[in-house]
Amino acid sequence: MRPVTQILSGTALLLGLLAGPAAAETVNLMSFPVLFQERYTKAVIEPFEKANPGIKVSYFGLPSSAQMLGTLRAQKAAPQVDVVIMDLAVSKAGTDEGLFAKLDEAEIPNIKDLVPEARRPELAGAGVTFDNLVLLTNTDLVKPRPDSWFVLRDKAYAGRVAVPAMPDIVGLALTVVLDKAEGGQDPLKSVDKGIAALGTIAPNVQTWDPRPEVYAPIVSGQAALGVGWNARAQLNHDISGGKLAAVLPKEGSVFQVNTINLTANSPNAAAAKKFIDYALGAEAQKAFTEAMFYAPSNAKARASVSPEAMARTAIGSSDRMIPLDWIAMAGRRDAILEQWRRRVIPLSR
Repeated sequence: MRPVTQILSGTALLLGLLAGPAAAETVNLMSFPVLFQERYTKAVIEPFEKANPGIKVSYFGLPSSAQMLGTLRAQKAAPQVDVVIMDLAVSKAGTDEGLFAKLDEAEIPNIKDLVPEARRPELAGAGVTFDNLVLLTNTDLVKPRPDSWFVLRDKAYAGRVAVPAMPDIVGLALTVVLDKAEGGQDPLKSVDKGIAALGTIAPNVQTWDPRPEVYAPIVSGQAALGVGWNARAQLNHDISGGKLAAVLPKEGSVFQVNTINLTANSPNAAAAKKFIDYALGAEAQKAFTEAMFYAPSNAKARASVSPEAMARTAIGSSDRMIPLDWIAMAGRRDAILEQWRRRVIPLSR
């Protein structure tokens, strides 16, 4: 991670101005670390900096949206971050707490090209990527290739399953998917069928907290099966030489949206808005989809992404996506988490 530019004292700043041109303005971006950071930097940040030599983007990675929200709360009186990419449900909490400034289409014109699902009036920010939940398999240990979420409860894989438990958003998404698969009708009212299904999977679970992420134990063979997000799974498939496979089961999946947000009272607001506009544009969206297989939120980008890259997203399988209002679901998270603690996790080995 490149260090944040230090603030110069008044004297040093004066000397710098006398010595030559002013230093580039810095936009401080906070988002996910490791592979996301690496690919986003190459696909989006570096081309933006090349096109805008007066602006530098400094990337600060944190493992989860919840941690990002905590950082923003701590900095509310004096923000040090300008732009945040995080999951939609958590960005709603940030919006409600006044941590984000509303994006204005007059200042960020690429907003007009976003698909409807990327623009929610309850959010200050806008959708920047789409992902979906997938079943993860170690291709050496799991044969033939499964087509159902319920392989997770197959006794042949006792002690070989890795699932990020709630409060991780993966756990919540899996609850909704299993609830629908077992005949549930409305997850905003009840996910009892999903919790019961998780109870049948729990005895096979080796860990509810895979480190550093769920993909690593699948690739290494420490676990045979797992649950994660498609974009990271596709990339780990390539990096591992095919040892990890991402499966979209026949029972369906759910989309998850990451949003890009402007911090309220951003110290570098003008440059931050310029970066956000670029990040939402067709060029950046196309590049990142082809680099990491997140589906773009820009409609023009969807028409220009290579067919090979688009095929590795779930855009072509939208009919298998279970509708889920993540913002409304956020109000149910605590109650569902309590059911996990009482009725799911205690059943694991």
